[in-house]
Amino acid sequence: MSKKIRGGSVVEMQGDEMTRVIWELIKEKLIFPYVDLDLHSYDLGIEHRDATNDKVTVEAAEAIKKYSVGIKCATITPDEKRVEEFKLKQMWKSPNGTIRNILGGTVFREAIICKNIPRLVSGWVKPIVIGRHAYGDQYRATDFVVPGPGKVEMTYTPTDGGKPVTYLVHNFESCGGVAMGMYNLDQSIKDFAHSSFQMALSKGWPLYMSTKNTILKRYDGRFKDIFQEIYDREYKSQFEAKKIWYEHRLIDDMVAQALKSEGGFVWACKNYDGDVQSDSVAQGYGSLGMMTSVLICPDGKTVEAEAAHGTVTRHYRMHQKGQETSTNPIASIFAWTRGLAHRAKLDNNTSLRNFAVALEEVCIETIESGFMTKDLAACIKGLPNVTRSDYLNTFEFMDKLAENLKRKLASLPKA
Repeated sequence: MSKKIRGGSVVEMQGDEMTRVIWELIKEKLIFPYVDLDLHSYDLGIEHRDATNDKVTVEAAEAIKKYSVGIKCATITPDEKRVEEFKLKQMWKSPNGTIRNILGGTVFREAIICKNIPRLVSGWVKPIVIGRHAYGDQYRATDFVVPGPGKVEMTYTPTDGGKPVTYLVHNFESCGGVAMGMYNLDQSIKDFAHSSFQMALSKGWPLYMSTKNTILKRYDGRFKDIFQEIYDREYKSQFEAKKIWYEHRLIDDMVAQALKSEGGFVWACKNYDGDVQSDSVAQGYGSLGMMTSVLICPDGKTVEAEAAHGTVTRHYRMHQKGQETSTNPIASIFAWTRGLAHRAKLDNNTSLRNFAVALEEVCIETIESGFMTKDLAACIKGLPNVTRSDYLNTFEFMDKLAENLKRKLASLPKA
């Protein structure tokens, strides 16, 4: 490749610990030698978030809204120990949560599949993309212990002065128990639907949405009805043109169907279902280190990509002591490729799209040819059976990827 690709505007968010080390290596060895980006960088490392009273996270989210593409490194969400470790002013909220609340949208997770990495569900030969509606339901519910006999009721009071409506939840006659009231918003469900349909169209895969509407006839029925209305009105013809489809399934039927399938579909889940099934599917494919995570906003234009794992603290402690580490960078690299691929789509930039595809292919081909980090070697052989010759360390693996990328790009036809 004789000259760099013009890449356009991208918001880059630096992170913490070992993933921050890897982040710099990715830029230095895999991105910057080939792509000239208009980069808008924000340091979301925990110490800088603390110094700015977390304003930097809000600024990063606003920049993503402006430039449409965000690429984020893994970050620390502090607990009590982290507050003490970094002498933080307070226990700052999750940056992912802050960004998601500002941008809206749905988080979609997808496995990165290599032929030589065994899967717990062997039939899954294609990825399953899980979209979780991360708003409302149990996660914003009001729940309480009912101390003794009595009635629990829910009352809706219209703001226009209309007559309140009261619903009996349960008459606790002989003893107390527990009760809960939960909710969701039509607009949030609509945004979830648009994001899900957009993802299915971008992948060229069918979309399934799961609920338990046979039991929660009005609550889950609302999800089912809104999805169907939006599909029929705005997406049906686009789906049919791509020979894909949308279908509602009962959650229990969908779980069974997913296990029997070969993959290759998008699964839109309500909040709790998505919480459970995203981890279940991730484990079924073998490794969180081989998962992408992309936030897609309902406008179909704004996207934020990141790795689906944490900051790899244990490896960072070893790195600080000068000890050898073997940290898997693949999910972080795919955060870059998915972000750049979206930038390419927005700008109709074929050269940038081809670069993103080539880098993803290099990652998979390198692993399938036997060069990998220790976690992947452990997936193949079992951790007790792994020897030092079975894997590369963090820096060796990055160098191998850089070597293979250079070779692949040199072999591509000139644009």
